[in-house]
Amino acid sequence: MGIEALLITLIIGAIAGWLAGLIVKGYGFGLLGNIVVGIVGAFIASFLFPYAGLNLGGGIPGAIISATIGAVILLFLIRLIKRA
Repeated sequence: MGIEALLITLIIGAIAGWLAGLIVKGYGFGLLGNIVVGIVGAFIASFLFPYAGLNLGGGIPGAIISATIGAVILLFLIRLIKRA
């Protein structure tokens, strides 16, 4: 992975984590936390979406949308675990 790809991954992760924090109220983890949540969310989405038959398109906008959806799923799971 080149430095450009790493920077794009971090930026997409930060945007997706921030958006997921806005969607799921009360979950903001700061810049680094949002990046981690966004990257893990992207991994979750890349694992789940092919099984569901979903394809949100390519490019950066599609990556941000799918990573955001994955991050929302992750934050929802974190909320369920914290309540238990």
